[in-house]
Amino acid sequence: MSPESARAAGSAAPREHRYDIDLIRLLCSCGVILGHVGSAFIAAVAHEEANGPAAYWAGMTADAISRFAVPMYFAIAGWAVLVGAPPRDGRRVWQRIVKIGIPLAVWTAVYLLWGRLTGSNEDPLRELAPASLLASVRPAYHLWYLYTYLPVISLLACAALVRAGRRPWGLAAGLLGLAVAPQLLADLGVLTGWDMPRFGWGFVVYQIVYAVVGALLFALPAGAAGRRWPWAVVTVAAVGGILWYQHAVHYVIPNAHLLVALLLFGALLSLHRIRVPERLRPALGRLAAAAYGAYLVHVLVIDVLAEPVVSPRAGVAGAALLTVALTVATVVVSFGASLAWGRLGLRRWLG
Repeated sequence: MSPESARAAGSAAPREHRYDIDLIRLLCSCGVILGHVGSAFIAAVAHEEANGPAAYWAGMTADAISRFAVPMYFAIAGWAVLVGAPPRDGRRVWQRIVKIGIPLAVWTAVYLLWGRLTGSNEDPLRELAPASLLASVRPAYHLWYLYTYLPVISLLACAALVRAGRRPWGLAAGLLGLAVAPQLLADLGVLTGWDMPRFGWGFVVYQIVYAVVGALLFALPAGAAGRRWPWAVVTVAAVGGILWYQHAVHYVIPNAHLLVALLLFGALLSLHRIRVPERLRPALGRLAAAAYGAYLVHVLVIDVLAEPVVSPRAGVAGAALLTVALTVATVVVSFGASLAWGRLGLRRWLG
């Protein structure tokens, strides 16, 4: 290293910790929980307003508000890989994949066993377990995001490493395997006559776009997007548009829809570089660290809490209060459980 390079490395500013992104990540976790509580109400009326108007609209409203969460997760992932903490080498990327993948495997087993215990599994475990490894079966509906998230961050990290002059051959080989696996399985089925499962690991264009554009927006300096209130107006208007669309056109609205993109960007820029008071930062950091575990467990919590109490016969006030109560209870239980196993040193296994 030249003297100039050494001086530059020594004088490099420490990496900024983005507490606003910790806050947004926490809001995303709560948003996902709110949306899945709303789904319980929508399922209770079989997606039909006539079967229970109050429960239907409570569920639809909760779901519409929550639609920012999953796209925002992709935006945060893009910022983390491309701006916030770019990988130094392929080994670091594999460590992150393992950090996410081990809890995913553990909770896949938990949800498979939970399905057997509750009688909700449609096929025997000996068929579901291998299929879940290929993501052709989702033991819990929320796990679809992780089957996409891992390939997205792998692709972005590989591109970042190549741009930085690295040669991440192992990561590139893994991505190539993801690319060719669906056709290989299909060809194997044709040649052998076997009924081959679908290969579910992968991503689509909107997920990469949200990640890259999210990285661009999160990296903006403070104040670059102007005042917050116009973006808050965009956010509220987008929620209203999504609520109308899901009622009048199609439920569930695609994440690639323009209204969802407007909701994402409105929410992001409303909270971009918002100042978190110093006294709240330690608690926010602990909750943000527990968010992945809470995400993994919350569907099981909703199954336990919602099934006995969600009813299509609820009135307007009852449905609204129950939606809030179930959301708060699920957040408390899910984050409480995640914080507890974190204290026990089980985060590596349970997220």
